[in-house]
Amino acid sequence: MQNHHLPVIAEWALAFPFLVALIVYTGALLISAKKGRKWPEFRTLLWFTGIFLCLISVAGPMAQLAHTDFRIHMIGHLFLGMLGPLLLALGAPVKLLLRSLPVQQAKNLTRFLRSRVIGLLSNPAVTATLNIGGLWILYTTDLFRMMHESTLLHVMIHVHIFLAGYLFTISLIYVEPIPHRTSYLYRSFILVLALAAHGILSKRIYAKPPEGVPANEAEAGGMLMYYGGDAVDLMIIIILCYHWYRSTSPKKMVKRRDLPSPG
Repeated sequence: MQNHHLPVIAEWALAFPFLVALIVYTGALLISAKKGRKWPEFRTLLWFTGIFLCLISVAGPMAQLAHTDFRIHMIGHLFLGMLGPLLLALGAPVKLLLRSLPVQQAKNLTRFLRSRVIGLLSNPAVTATLNIGGLWILYTTDLFRMMHESTLLHVMIHVHIFLAGYLFTISLIYVEPIPHRTSYLYRSFILVLALAAHGILSKRIYAKPPEGVPANEAEAGGMLMYYGGDAVDLMIIIILCYHWYRSTSPKKMVKRRDLPSPG
């Protein structure tokens, strides 16, 4: 990888949305508490941890190193596109927002969630294509090299990595009140295909590095992508299976708790 420094403007452009999300979530927490509606502390912890992982991936020392070292880049990819989105999804921001908004605004948000656009973007086949397909394009074409030569392209690709990872996560595990739901079998099938495609891509990176990436860095990066991706995917599998189990359990055995609602 060429030794270019990541422009500060790119760091701020990528960090700003996460800072705004942090402020909005905190505000919603305060409003919810003022209304006497207690919010689970574990969700708050997961949300703040997810924001932290995403922030260090796009701004600061780690982001600068990732611009010149493929191994650090891959750690950032795992944080920004996989682990961070999973933790943020488990933080249930939409559910918290619905609790804190006035009735009319909450109805407007609910109406938007029921729209065809959200229905399309919550379909696992679509989100898997955006997520895994985008990674294949990034690492098997000149796009990865171009990303390090264009600030705008760098920002756009990192925004895509996060959004695609987040949409993919929430399309598989239903923590939020998502109207457009698909079956467990369908989601499991898409997840298996996505796991296979992600694993094959990591092996390809190991064997055939992206342009400009030294072989030793590509080998380490490919292994990080393979094993790190498996670890995050295992968390998703466990949550999905837990929801599936709950949905088939007798109602009398299911205790009402503030846990992710099964789809």
